[in-house]
Amino acid sequence: MTWMNSSVVSGSSSPMSIFDNVYRFFQNLKSGTEHLCYGRPILRKWALSATRPACSTRILDLGCGLGDDLAGIAASTANPVELLGVEGWTPYRETCASKGITTVDLDIERDALPFADASFDVVMANQVLEHAKDLFWILGEVSRVLKPGGLFLVGVPNMATWHDRLLLVLGHQPSSNKVLGPHVRGFTIPGFSRFATTDGHFTLEAIDGSGFYPFPEGLAKLLARIFPSLATGIFFRLRRTSQPGCFLEVLKARRFETSYYRGPSAT
Repeated sequence: MTWMNSSVVSGSSSPMSIFDNVYRFFQNLKSGTEHLCYGRPILRKWALSATRPACSTRILDLGCGLGDDLAGIAASTANPVELLGVEGWTPYRETCASKGITTVDLDIERDALPFADASFDVVMANQVLEHAKDLFWILGEVSRVLKPGGLFLVGVPNMATWHDRLLLVLGHQPSSNKVLGPHVRGFTIPGFSRFATTDGHFTLEAIDGSGFYPFPEGLAKLLARIFPSLATGIFFRLRRTSQPGCFLEVLKARRFETSYYRGPSAT
């Protein structure tokens, strides 16, 4: 970038270095509250609402990691639950197995879920969709394996969290969607709500927020409850409707300049 004055960037008292120091200061303040952004109590409460004493509730977690969300649900209910997860890393799958969670290893952006249509009561995706380009395929598979009336529970980083709004005003990249980072998608409450409910395969029942950087835990919980649209993590409770077909038809009915995956028959 020949137009940029190198002294402005590299100088010890440059605007960039001052910003970096301030940024690190606030990063240190948030230490110890990162777990709030996973919103596990929110997802657990919503999933438990689907359990019944008379029959086993089948729950699938996409990108289940160590199985913390699923294990937390099982530990919080006396009702029978069947826990399944999708996880690509072998050590995590081994940990899940020790917790009674059955896992499969597949690419959720390319592979069909190896489950029958309308076979799950709850599907979860917590801190997963921000890593994925092909959301149409993923939601298509979720809509296929969910029973009509089943719950799709989603947690993602909030690109409209209050501190990312400030970063954008200052001309900086939002922290939830760094160029040099793992996230390829950015979400806000209105944006994801409109996307997920397109063409009527899902209805939106509830929204919540968790985490509020860089405030201490007690204050962060209070602020996230009052101002979920400004919270660090945002959470959606979606319900599968009786709309026939699957969410992938949303993509098939529209033309985008991005080459989204449409399934093996379309490649």
